[in-house]
Amino acid sequence: VALNFPAEQSSLTFGDVELKNDLSAIRNDSPLLLTRNYLHRSSSTPCLSPTGKDLQQRDKSGPIEILGHSDSFNVLKVVVKDIVKAIKMGVDPVPVHSGLGGAYYFRNPRGENVAIVKPTDEEPFAPNNPKGFVGKALGQPGLKRSVRVGETGFREVVAYLLDHDHFANVPPTALVKITHSVFNVNDGVNRNRPRKNLVSKIASCQQFIRHDFDASDHGTSSFPVSSVHRIGILDIRIFNTDRHAGNLLVRKLDGIGRFGQMELIPIDHGLCLPETLEDPYFEWIHWPQASIPFSEDELEYIQKLDPMKDCEMLRRELPMIREACLRVLVLCTIFLKEAAAFGLCLAEIGEMMSREFRAGEEEPSELEVICLEARRLIAERELSSPKSDVRDAEFQFDIDFEEPELDLNPKMATDDFMSRAPFQLGNGCVSNHFPLSKLEECFEEDEEESEEETGQPCFSTFKALERIPSTSKLSMSFKTTSLGDKSQKYSKFSGTKQENGYLNNSSGHRSANEQLPGNVSFVKLADMNEEEWTLFLEKFQELLYPGFEKRKSV
Repeated sequence: VALNFPAEQSSLTFGDVELKNDLSAIRNDSPLLLTRNYLHRSSSTPCLSPTGKDLQQRDKSGPIEILGHSDSFNVLKVVVKDIVKAIKMGVDPVPVHSGLGGAYYFRNPRGENVAIVKPTDEEPFAPNNPKGFVGKALGQPGLKRSVRVGETGFREVVAYLLDHDHFANVPPTALVKITHSVFNVNDGVNRNRPRKNLVSKIASCQQFIRHDFDASDHGTSSFPVSSVHRIGILDIRIFNTDRHAGNLLVRKLDGIGRFGQMELIPIDHGLCLPETLEDPYFEWIHWPQASIPFSEDELEYIQKLDPMKDCEMLRRELPMIREACLRVLVLCTIFLKEAAAFGLCLAEIGEMMSREFRAGEEEPSELEVICLEARRLIAERELSSPKSDVRDAEFQFDIDFEEPELDLNPKMATDDFMSRAPFQLGNGCVSNHFPLSKLEECFEEDEEESEEETGQPCFSTFKALERIPSTSKLSMSFKTTSLGDKSQKYSKFSGTKQENGYLNNSSGHRSANEQLPGNVSFVKLADMNEEEWTLFLEKFQELLYPGFEKRKSV
């Protein structure tokens, strides 16, 4: 639809297999590749670089078309009209030289910047990145392990669509199909394309907001409390992993910038809603404004948030969004609502979501510890249920689910049930991609005891799960495992070796999973089916208040 070409000239592929009208083996959130003979690469999200004169002649759409039908995009429609008029008058866009990805200021007929456009295939590591940051295929892990290359663009739109009533002041943002010769196409992608031919791309387009400086250029103590709170509330909901001072624009309301007479504008939300919980980054967490209690208006706004309704809206407006991202949104919104109702301030909520480094080792956040405990409770319940060995029916893709063949103890592989159940449930409570040494020791000790006493290793997991510490003590069990140990143990069991911080398969064929940097994912949400996810949320909410009590006592 975006590129206006006939269906019979396109094909869908999964891996190396071309799909012939049969999608029965493909899960809704799996990466599908759209290809055609005029395209010299493929993508898992709509970010295509068409070439060929006949394609340009057949494409009758305008230079810029907004993809989406939300009324929220009405503001941008006016901006787009201005840009189109300027392009016809010969006012060309200007490349942005800062940042790691390709970005362009599009201008109005007077030559003023009115929008910033970021093509999704020019993101860091994407094939057409103009600044040398290339080397990965679209759909592989990017700057952040849990945000894939080519998928930051729609996240910019997510932040705008979730900013109900313009509460946090996110500038209007939409996905657009945009055609111009200014865009970059690297030689490796299309060696035959003459310079300055028109190129159509899918990009995020954000209204350019005039500002005086960013938050790194000014003392933060003069920022309005309400502005900090509102941006913080949004960052918590979308689990922003990149809220630094450089992406908070500051505009003086009185021309001078006296105390409180400033407006904050949050931008650059491409690293929000990761597919798994990791370490967020909140610049505001130590600002004095974040320790001031929420106002009545802010509490009312939080109380009215409906994560399920938000998910329905995002599925409708951005069909490419992954269910794993939506689960992070649901989890974080519930966490925010319950924490605010309990009486925690913004700084306390942010601290509960942030990891700590002790003696050079990364520990799970308080939020992750609660999630781990909820997963443990589900695992106990499922292991005691006769249905616990039927998970084979679900098809898992390599990039969406960590290697299921990974065994913490090789002996366990002899029993079919035991080699399957613990790991498809995330080791009972943790991601199986990076096994934790404490759990490994626990499994080994208990299996030895079990074999001595009964000669049946299959009961060891039940004992191991019983011995996993409770919420208040769980974080202590991670302290003896360094990040390097985790990577080495993964390598030992999977037959891969580590080079330059990345895991390489000895065969030379590297999957996206094997290129992940060696960091820790303590909690996975995507590997639960709907029934488990519903049960997990129930247990999660039950465990929140003890966690809040502990935070208050600290």
